[in-house]
Amino acid sequence: MTLSGRGVALSVIASVLFALVPGYVQQLAPLDGVQVFAQRVLWSIPAVLLLVALSRQWTVLAAAFVRLRHEPLLLAALPLAAFLMGIQWALFVWAPLAGRMLDVSLGYFLLPLAMVLVGRLFYGEYLRPLQQLAVACAAVGVLHELWRTQAFSWVTLVAALGYPPYFMLRRWMRLDALSGFVLEMLMMAPIAIWLIIGWGLEDVFTLAPQLWWLLPGLGLLSALAFATMMASSRLLPLGLFGILSYVEPVLLFAVALLFLGEHFDPAQWLTYLPIWLAVVLVGWDSARLLIKQMRR
Repeated sequence: MTLSGRGVALSVIASVLFALVPGYVQQLAPLDGVQVFAQRVLWSIPAVLLLVALSRQWTVLAAAFVRLRHEPLLLAALPLAAFLMGIQWALFVWAPLAGRMLDVSLGYFLLPLAMVLVGRLFYGEYLRPLQQLAVACAAVGVLHELWRTQAFSWVTLVAALGYPPYFMLRRWMRLDALSGFVLEMLMMAPIAIWLIIGWGLEDVFTLAPQLWWLLPGLGLLSALAFATMMASSRLLPLGLFGILSYVEPVLLFAVALLFLGEHFDPAQWLTYLPIWLAVVLVGWDSARLLIKQMRR
């Protein structure tokens, strides 16, 4: 298999692993969303440190700690990055327990378009004609939802608009993906420990002993999804990697309907169809640009 073929396979595997998380979370009863979030943070730390060891990135991680010691602004930015990431992690494990996974999937469909607008507004990136048409289509879907419900799901807004500030901050911080992930988990660990201690889990593990292996499994699943995504990003051109990122919201939409039993209101078709068309246009535009670059 070629490097590109391996990259595509790893990207699809990463999307499948991320899509498994909502169903996995539902097996963690009687834990609520807050406790699942706290446990996911703690169990992800040993899992991601294992990835650091397997990839022999200890020197890179050590260099990140040195930067924290010598760059006060970086040290000040890290808690904010961890906070922004923590919001997304908490939302992702709370939504399937609250029956709001469809709202999350819609937010992830809108996320690439939000990133296009961020690039235009903050980095002066030019919007190509298909990208402009995609933004207009997405706006039609959003306006229809506002007209239909006189509101817009806050879950969708957080999923779509919460990641762009995080990505902008991480870009400014100039930390490699793995080291940044480790530092963010370590930054969130005290809060996770406080949440777990405050809730008291002694009786829970007695009533549900399967949590002793399900919770480490959640950390491993999260770390594997992250590792395969990062491995794919190193093997694929950025444009193709971006196109394949649309696989995850499609899978999340299917999981919410087929496995989580969430209700889809037929009136929402006029919300989803323009947004899906926008995703197709962005993917088509990215594919055309990628093909041109490969032919040069």
